[in-house]
Amino acid sequence: MGLLVRRFWHAMVLSSVLLASMSTVTPQSANPKLNGTAKLWKKYSDTALKRGLFSVGFCLKAPYFRTVLPRVRSAVPGSATVRIGEWWGIRNHIGTFHVIAALNGAEAAMGLLCEVSVPSTHRWIPRGMRADYPTKSSGGLTVTATADFPDFSTITRETGGQLVTVVVEHIDDAGNEPVHAEIDVWVSAKKQ
Repeated sequence: MGLLVRRFWHAMVLSSVLLASMSTVTPQSANPKLNGTAKLWKKYSDTALKRGLFSVGFCLKAPYFRTVLPRVRSAVPGSATVRIGEWWGIRNHIGTFHVIAALNGAEAAMGLLCEVSVPSTHRWIPRGMRADYPTKSSGGLTVTATADFPDFSTITRETGGQLVTVVVEHIDDAGNEPVHAEIDVWVSAKKQ
């Protein structure tokens, strides 16, 4: 299965190279050294079909995300949004959105946010998550992750890394926020 995922991801990269340079709705000026995922999003974000293909590839790259079937809506440095529709696989015993499924969506949005925000010269890894779920959900969830990233030039091998807190908002179809999460991410420089 791993070989299949890598081949699919590489096929997406190759097909993006073949596409003519097109305008994109996601400015990347805050991240001049795009990593592979950010480059793919830049190429695949201009139509619903391409966003759908990107969402499939995103789930293949991180297989556990497939359990909630997130559809990528937007991704710019500092903010990323995924949509998780309502279907039987995300429901709990009382028929509402299961909190673990919602937190899986939070991790998907956080991962996408970090991929488009952190330059290829750096790496990121989640360190911890805090969550509140004050009310029941109604319908699917729109999950938005936001963070204020540091000046990456100040994060070097010598200075160590920096902890960044990603705030994740879950808004259901009724406009309520049934889940609110914060994910701590460690950002550090890669070896040269």
